[in-house]
Amino acid sequence: MKVLIIEDDQDISSNLSLFLKENNYQVDIASHLKEIDLNNNYDALILDITLPDGNGLNYYEKEISRVGIPTIFLTAKDDEETIVKSLELGADDYVTKPFHAKELLLRLNKIVLPKEKNNIIKVKDITFDLDKMTVYKNNIEIKLTNLELKILLLLFTNLNKVITRENIIESIWQWTGNDVNDNTVTVYLKRIREKLQTDIIITLKGIGYRIDSDER
Repeated sequence: MKVLIIEDDQDISSNLSLFLKENNYQVDIASHLKEIDLNNNYDALILDITLPDGNGLNYYEKEISRVGIPTIFLTAKDDEETIVKSLELGADDYVTKPFHAKELLLRLNKIVLPKEKNNIIKVKDITFDLDKMTVYKNNIEIKLTNLELKILLLLFTNLNKVITRENIIESIWQWTGNDVNDNTVTVYLKRIREKLQTDIIITLKGIGYRIDSDER
């Protein structure tokens, strides 16, 4: 999933970019409207309104709305008129500064994952229903713990990409607040495989794990 951050505050764009990359997004950064290339196959835009070379809201109305790229406004402007206008123009969400990165990630996932994965992801005989957070094997539900579901979701929403063991450890810490070690990841993946009874999870020894889509 590929995101463009259009933000002239370097600290905000750098920190947000790092956070999104840790959560498996590909991220580009632009500090000016003139740097935007809407033909670059972005899944979403995170757009400030007040930029050095123009108004992000006007740019959205004239350019972005025509191509239909999902957009979240991230701005210090918190007046009702601007918020209402952005949403009326078709923006997917509006977040005011200061903001929490985890909340922005959740909002981003809501607009990108349904578009990217169409709410149902199927690989061989395993189906993951993103809306219900339920996994099926040949239409029979597989009972997974909450943490097992999240780890599997991480793999399913990043098909054909390697999820490193370090990334899984960091994700578990974000989800639970608990520090875990490398052996814990091995144990969780072993349990998930035993419950799925399938070979769709590929191990890259010493690196991480990957699930490939059927179309690859």
